[in-house]
Amino acid sequence: MRQVRIGASYGVDNLHVDETDIPTPGPGEVLIKVKAASLNYRDWEIVNGEYHTNYSQGVVPISDGAGQVIDVGPDVTEFHSGDRVVASFWQDWNSGELGQSPTARTVGGPIDGLLSEYRVFPEQSLVRIPEVLNFEQAATLPCAAVTAWQSLVTKGHLNSGDWVLIQGTGGVSIFALQIACMHGARAIVLSSSDRKLDIARQHGAIAQINYQSTPDWAQKVRDITGGQGVDHIVEVGGPETFAQSLASVSVGGQINVIGYVGGKQGSVNPLQILQAHALVRGIAAGPTSSLRALCKSIEANHLVPVIDSAYHWLDYKEALAHLQSGKHFGKIVLKF
Repeated sequence: MRQVRIGASYGVDNLHVDETDIPTPGPGEVLIKVKAASLNYRDWEIVNGEYHTNYSQGVVPISDGAGQVIDVGPDVTEFHSGDRVVASFWQDWNSGELGQSPTARTVGGPIDGLLSEYRVFPEQSLVRIPEVLNFEQAATLPCAAVTAWQSLVTKGHLNSGDWVLIQGTGGVSIFALQIACMHGARAIVLSSSDRKLDIARQHGAIAQINYQSTPDWAQKVRDITGGQGVDHIVEVGGPETFAQSLASVSVGGQINVIGYVGGKQGSVNPLQILQAHALVRGIAAGPTSSLRALCKSIEANHLVPVIDSAYHWLDYKEALAHLQSGKHFGKIVLKF
């Protein structure tokens, strides 16, 4: 089988394709033939040595993917050959809090990822793909969709009528928009692109703000919500946007800190958190139980992930370049 690995030095051009034997599943393990993978900004950082942790030479990148069961090892009872499955982003974080799972590790670094034709996973880390989704759509779920679900539903206890402020139009943000709409919440989307804001409106955003033409967007958020602010914020901008997020949140509202696409440098005044009575939490995707709950909800509500573009899996250089450009709306997938 073929798989792509990080080379002796970082950078997309230093990734290389290896030929190796198809693995054999051991006790409690499942062998899948990878059918699709999807990209996250984390993947680009890992490949280029810009992630907060540098993973060693030889790691197979890309954290998210879906496939078909080819073989199962001894003691596997949940899955059989032919089943369609998606792999959890976190291995050994099955439920509860991350701190309760000290052996939990993430796919695509440090554990080998999905840029590979075959992959073995523990049975408990796999979830059946909803019947309403194909492999490409299912491959978008483990990191981006689960992060949005963990933020708004598992931790946020999202209610109908809540105000949700969503920064950007990447994978996590668009899933947050879809999940908010699915729960009857009212979504406001921020972007620097009027074209993307128009697409967000078509996907259910009731208000859109161009943060370049409206640099004081926190005041605009206040105006839209009648002065009360928003109940939930999907914060992907990082330190550069955090002060305005605090100015946008309602009293006792929640800010889910997910990313830093606006940059890693900046300062946070904790007095703003105190004054807003805000709940601020970091979200690092979620456990397999959240992926399972998300898939049940997708099945019930026929939610369809938004895919920006699809590439052949060996065209990963072009796909990663498209991701880095920031021109995408929704997810970028790789087809096997």
